[in-house]
Amino acid sequence: MTDPSASASEVAWFAERYEELVRNVELFVRGKPEVIRLALVCMAAEGHLLIDDVPGVGKTSLAKAIANSIDDGRMRRIQFTPDLLPTDVTGVQVWDERTREFEFRPGAVFGNIVLADEVNRASPKTQAALLEVMEERQVTVDSTSYEVPRPFMVIATQNPVEHGGTYDLPEAQIDRFMIRTGIGYPRHEAEVEILENRARGQTLNEVNPVLSSGEVLRMTDIARRVHLSPAVLGYIVTITAATRRLPELRLGVSPRGGLALAVAAQAHAAADGRSFVTPDDVRTLVPFVLGHRMLVKPEAELAGSTAESLLGGLTASVPVPDQRVAH
Repeated sequence: MTDPSASASEVAWFAERYEELVRNVELFVRGKPEVIRLALVCMAAEGHLLIDDVPGVGKTSLAKAIANSIDDGRMRRIQFTPDLLPTDVTGVQVWDERTREFEFRPGAVFGNIVLADEVNRASPKTQAALLEVMEERQVTVDSTSYEVPRPFMVIATQNPVEHGGTYDLPEAQIDRFMIRTGIGYPRHEAEVEILENRARGQTLNEVNPVLSSGEVLRMTDIARRVHLSPAVLGYIVTITAATRRLPELRLGVSPRGGLALAVAAQAHAAADGRSFVTPDDVRTLVPFVLGHRMLVKPEAELAGSTAESLLGGLTASVPVPDQRVAH
């Protein structure tokens, strides 16, 4: 038996809580409303976020501000380095002399908001330690599974301009991220405001919680029940299937990518106060949900093609469902 569709009152509550979260995070992360909204859509959809940008633009501040906005939320930061071990991420069994038994000591991944900083600096083996927990929301140590707390979201960062001592994320791991985005430098006025706030001694500890973890889970439940019509589902599948036929690509979007796009679109619609997904929700999210799941052929890259440009042309060519049947 399927859950009933989200009611108008439920999505109105969702949109109100969502805007409250946006305003709260904006108190510290200035001039980046689009990135904040994307990150919170990702959280409401129970997805994970990859931020690909240069140092110093606010990646860590964004993660901390989101975590501090949740009353009983717990943020864990993992600084990925070449000597980081998989057990540092997942946890390890330790012998307890008092009880004469092995005791599980949770790793750094056991938090509500987990910041995986410079994730491409760790070895592939350590990167792979994130795979199970991101997908299954649990870790397995010595054949025993341990669930991570809910809500649970991984925000991973990587530096695109520095390649020495880094390991490219494998396609299997990048595919685990629902959304990939950058932050970019702030506008002049926003950067001045950042400097003024820091000069006054403002810190992230001043970001007060506005939601409980239970309310975040309720938002997730509401988003999952936002209506997806057959027409919109067909629109999503048409877009993802079309990427597999692009001659410029050596890898198109998998069905997992289409599923991520559908779930993110549900959260995006709820954030807008709607109980149904429209093609506009899908089009808005396509570059952020599908771009990192595509591999462009080297010769196409040399010719100037990018995943984003190819997606732009593709979505422009795919017929949009009639709004009346898309509801």
